[in-house]
Amino acid sequence: MREKDVRRDCLHFRGDVPCGPHKSKGVHCSDCDEFVARRGRILIIKLGAAGDVIRTTPLLSPLAERYPEHRISWITQYPDLVPSIVHDRLRFGAEAVQWARRTRFDVLINLDKDREACALADEVQADAKFGFTLGDDGFCAPVDDGPAAAKYLTGLFDDVSQANELSYLQEIFAICGFTFAGEDYVLDRPAEAPDIAVPSGKAVIGLNTGCGGRWTSRLWPDRYWAQLVGLLQQAGHGVMLLGGPDEDARNSVMAGTTGAAYPGTFSLRDFIGVMDRCDLVVSAVTMAMHIAIGLHKPLVLLNNIFNPREFELYGRGVIVQPEQPCTCYFQPRCRNENFCLETLRPEAVRDAVAGLLERS
Repeated sequence: MREKDVRRDCLHFRGDVPCGPHKSKGVHCSDCDEFVARRGRILIIKLGAAGDVIRTTPLLSPLAERYPEHRISWITQYPDLVPSIVHDRLRFGAEAVQWARRTRFDVLINLDKDREACALADEVQADAKFGFTLGDDGFCAPVDDGPAAAKYLTGLFDDVSQANELSYLQEIFAICGFTFAGEDYVLDRPAEAPDIAVPSGKAVIGLNTGCGGRWTSRLWPDRYWAQLVGLLQQAGHGVMLLGGPDEDARNSVMAGTTGAAYPGTFSLRDFIGVMDRCDLVVSAVTMAMHIAIGLHKPLVLLNNIFNPREFELYGRGVIVQPEQPCTCYFQPRCRNENFCLETLRPEAVRDAVAGLLERS
């Protein structure tokens, strides 16, 4: 075997480690029947947040259709959430940045407005660029004056964002030159789900009780979560509390006082497996919300501070909002004397769960 016999132009070629066909069949390039000529390269920059990485995955469908046999690379802070159909899942850091700066791409898509993402998009060589780059003033700038410019303005002015009629997916599809047609999330289920005790009942309802430590403006009161547990148990459902390290103490106490199951905290991949054991999920706008959508779970979404039109629930979910209108649009902390989520009653959420279960 000589170096010149290596098919560097094959879509399976990885450069530094064995390719898939060699690992599965032991073949070399000269006797491989799985050769696919690589026709180009695509780079996606979507660093975070974790939920935004998941809800960007519907783009993979039209990209594969328009650019067949192109190698797709994705730079992100959450490579574990990028589906395995992406050829290169790269963690954002010096190594990935250095490689991207020295590689030429046919298509670059940057959907982040953060300065580091825009700076990388500005430096990468690509025949076509979509989304956002770095302006001469050192700030984010849209690549074009069409859909990217429209999305750019929603991030600068709250009233423009609130008036927006498009979902996030409609916006990013338009930015990339596509029309959103219901393409679903792409989320890999773990090969083996964690071994946990699943509560019995007519349905297993997963309650994701938190929203991270920074955005307390969307945090439903603990007593309401506890009341919802009781209402769901009265209806004959098994209830499982969900969350990460920020919710661990809250969920442990709630499990002790309500009898709800709480399996604990897990790695990101295992957490997906835990959520997959649920029949329906109740969550605020969090990563867990996007995992539920990616797993095709019926979802009751608690929303107050975001434009409800931005969410695509694929007909599998409902949005419930407080009776008192929220005036803290896109604010991490509530600024009002009366917290709007105090007017979102547990009975309303219980009714939404019942209606969604009946429908699905």
